[in-house]
Amino acid sequence: MHLVPADRADRRTIDGHRVCDAIAAIGDAGRVRAWADRFALLADPKRLALLLALHRTGPLAVSDLAVATGMNDPAVSQALRLLRAAGAVTGEKEGRVVRYRVVDPELAALLAHCTADD
Repeated sequence: MHLVPADRADRRTIDGHRVCDAIAAIGDAGRVRAWADRFALLADPKRLALLLALHRTGPLAVSDLAVATGMNDPAVSQALRLLRAAGAVTGEKEGRVVRYRVVDPELAALLAHCTADD
């Protein structure tokens, strides 16, 4: 099946069948963007530390995450705001305490893969 888009069909290829396979492997541009956004979240060591802690332990409050990661409470809160806006985590309020947990299943699977050797 020929997958080269019409706007690129006039360009010369060396291995045309591999080009089509590469286009198929890349897939939907929206899905590529979603994964790029996930990787951007993981690119910051502090956000990654928060996600790993939440993934491994389950719901934790901001102050507990601050102690676990060595960050201060405002920095944890700011990172969690970003992670929450991206749909990676959610907070569940219990009285005055909000405990956060990872809710993006694809991100959770990636975190599980990253920590599988531990």
